[in-house]
Amino acid sequence: MIFIIGVTIAFFLEFLLISKKGKTKADILLAVWMFFIGLHLFFFYLQFSNLSYTYPISIGLIIPLPLVHGPFLYLYVSTLTNQKPRNTFFQYIHFFPPFLMYLYLVNLYILPASEKIAILKSGGAGYQLFGNINLILIFFSGIIYVTWTQILLLRHRKNIRERFSNIDKINLNWLQYLVWGIGFIWVVVLSANLIFSELLKTIGFNADIFIYTTVVMFVCFLGFFGLKQTSVFVAQSKELQQLQEKQPLVPTEKYSKSGLKSDDAEQLHKKLNEYMMREKPYLNSDLSLSKLVEYFNIHPNYLSQVINEKEQKNFYDYINTYRIEEFKRMLCDPKNKKLTILALAFDCGFKSKSAFNKFFKKSTGQTPSEYIKLIK
Repeated sequence: MIFIIGVTIAFFLEFLLISKKGKTKADILLAVWMFFIGLHLFFFYLQFSNLSYTYPISIGLIIPLPLVHGPFLYLYVSTLTNQKPRNTFFQYIHFFPPFLMYLYLVNLYILPASEKIAILKSGGAGYQLFGNINLILIFFSGIIYVTWTQILLLRHRKNIRERFSNIDKINLNWLQYLVWGIGFIWVVVLSANLIFSELLKTIGFNADIFIYTTVVMFVCFLGFFGLKQTSVFVAQSKELQQLQEKQPLVPTEKYSKSGLKSDDAEQLHKKLNEYMMREKPYLNSDLSLSKLVEYFNIHPNYLSQVINEKEQKNFYDYINTYRIEEFKRMLCDPKNKKLTILALAFDCGFKSKSAFNKFFKKSTGQTPSEYIKLIK
């Protein structure tokens, strides 16, 4: 029964994503992935309930399916974070292993029903080597794609801090939970098949039931988390996505190949600090790298490079350091005695109490309250 619930939820989420207004490429990818997850659970249900004997056409179709989930995870996250390869061929080459597996199994699929049932009853006689290779590929696929996707997510977080001075509204929880969820499933797969396989056999517990029950729980989580949001499966702000598409930010390690000369960088750095002191753009809580470069009329990469190399900070830390210093100045001004700490923080450009407290502690080593007691 639990597997039917998982199948139903997966197909329901697919329907929601397909019918979603203004859906993106990432939404379509996730919808297709939900279809394959539902299909995967459905084939397991047929196998688990022995309905494969009634519908022998389904025999063997489940075998390569675990190999599609890693590529879908990678493509979904890389699409949302605008880090996917620009060449379409390199995007979909990840599906070659499961495609080749299905191609190899064609000789099984075309067998008469009686022969396929006999192979199923014998535990895959004649396909043991293929099964072992497939299992090894599944293990490596899980490790590689979960690790790779986590790296993409970490890089994306870094990119956000190079673009924005306030990041409270850029919620990456959905993507992080997705990666952790898939990672947990692969840990269960590895544990059930390698670490605890003998123990599970001893107690008469089917490892596959344990694995696919975990998958159903994950699908239920996707449904709960997705439907809980105002917009199903939102992962980042539109502004960030548009910025990355129009003006991709060069990774810090590639600045060595930048066209910005040393003298020009020094001059830009000087102008930047003068502008910050004179105009105080950091008081604008919505200040972003794209808005700041409008004054200098340069490419964002150059300004980002100057901040990283000359200040040894990312854009987020650079701007918020000015905000903290402004808060200290305003705190000492007798005119502001009636204002609360939070009101002063908002006046300095912060958007939330948590962001202000966290950065103040990081910058000074003290909480705002501790700092105020110290200067009194």
